[in-house]
Amino acid sequence: QVQLVESGGGLVQAGGSLRLSCTASGGTVSSYHMGWFRQAPGKEHEFVATISWSGSRTYYTDSVKGRFSISRDNAKNTVYLQMNSLTPEDTAIYYCAAARTYSRSYTNPDFWGQGTQVTVSS
Repeated sequence: QVQLVESGGGLVQAGGSLRLSCTASGGTVSSYHMGWFRQAPGKEHEFVATISWSGSRTYYTDSVKGRFSISRDNAKNTVYLQMNSLTPEDTAIYYCAAARTYSRSYTNPDFWGQGTQVTVSS
């Protein structure tokens, strides 16, 4: 079983940037397809970005395309989410997830982190 721990969240002004990190233990990130999800107060979980185990394939939800970038460093068992041009609508708890298949990485992942809070002020 894989354990995922997110870090890098915090408070940032609109237009600013943050980089979230997700480090895996009890397994290796390279063994799984990885995804990022988020949930704002009163809203359901929303898919944000995914990356295949090799890093050859990425996909983003429309609202973050051109602003967010997902990457991975398998040697460090870590996946990243670089977030630029942040807006208050990006405020949410961000969750890292791992999946055994690519399709599950953006639908129903097998493992979840505890989440990290991102707050964007106007």
